[in-house]
Amino acid sequence: MLVDFNTLPETARVWIYQANRSFTEQEIEDISSKLDVFIENWTAHGGDLHSGYEIKYKRFIVIGLNQNLNSATGCSIDASVHFIQQLEKEYNVDLMDKMNVSYKQGEFIAYKPLTDFRKMAKDKAVSKNTIVFNNLVANKAEYIENWEVPASESWHSRFLN
Repeated sequence: MLVDFNTLPETARVWIYQANRSFTEQEIEDISSKLDVFIENWTAHGGDLHSGYEIKYKRFIVIGLNQNLNSATGCSIDASVHFIQQLEKEYNVDLMDKMNVSYKQGEFIAYKPLTDFRKMAKDKAVSKNTIVFNNLVANKAEYIENWEVPASESWHSRFLN
């Protein structure tokens, strides 16, 4: 059951998929329509999953699920992964690779392989103050508070001196 992402409780589970490029306005419209249909029909053992989504910075798909009503099961999580993989194929975009880092360069969102980010940290091209996206947050409260943070406050800090 599709609900407004903003109405989900802070305990809602979140999944964040970062794209290796920005989506166009048309792609965002199309992907939003597809997300509407997917989430409206997303169930776990026949029970509706109260879920919402948002697309941030033309680059991140964030799906939230109110687990107080129904929890995701292995099958429903598999269905969401399959849906994301379909988006990858249809839009020729990478959404599942966790070995990449997104960070801010001014108002621009940069996307680099983890090995490049590590080298940039060593070369002081990024610092502890660089704003990174911590896509490992588990719930909406963490997403709001700890998703977009200085590298020093994220798992990325291990690469900084």
